[in-house]
Amino acid sequence: MKIKLIPVTACAGILALSTSCTPTEQAASAGAGAGVLAGGIASAAGLGATESALIGAGAGLLTASVVYIYAKHEATKQQERIAQARAARLYQGMPPERQQQVKKQRYMAVETTKDNRIEGEKAVMIYDTQNQKLVSNDVYDVKDAPKVGSTAKFDTYNATYVGA
Repeated sequence: MKIKLIPVTACAGILALSTSCTPTEQAASAGAGAGVLAGGIASAAGLGATESALIGAGAGLLTASVVYIYAKHEATKQQERIAQARAARLYQGMPPERQQQVKKQRYMAVETTKDNRIEGEKAVMIYDTQNQKLVSNDVYDVKDAPKVGSTAKFDTYNATYVGA
């Protein structure tokens, strides 16, 4: 019975250590904690070690993919025009199989121009591949841009980051 306390103890320790970390380190810590917890739950449910480890790894990666956003601003008309044009150009320029992958995800995160309100590395807007337009006039001020091609969470949107 004591073994089942390990995931909970590990999560508590990881989260306690992450309070003085940078946002990126906090995301990694949260991902590790979620992975340990999910793996522990899978193991307790009777799955084998391999299956539990894979479930834990998947949960950890998904949790750690959250982007640290400094702020969300109303986009300027110029930011909207640039993001819309870039997203449409990038989406149309993708090979058909890549378009299908992105379309399954539905949303793309595309870089737009920074203005004096943006403190982070990038200004990003979200594009809906099904409607072929921006989902809103919100621009996200992100600390560190995700890796191009990766999926990240922006508010309620899981979006494939396509950059500029």
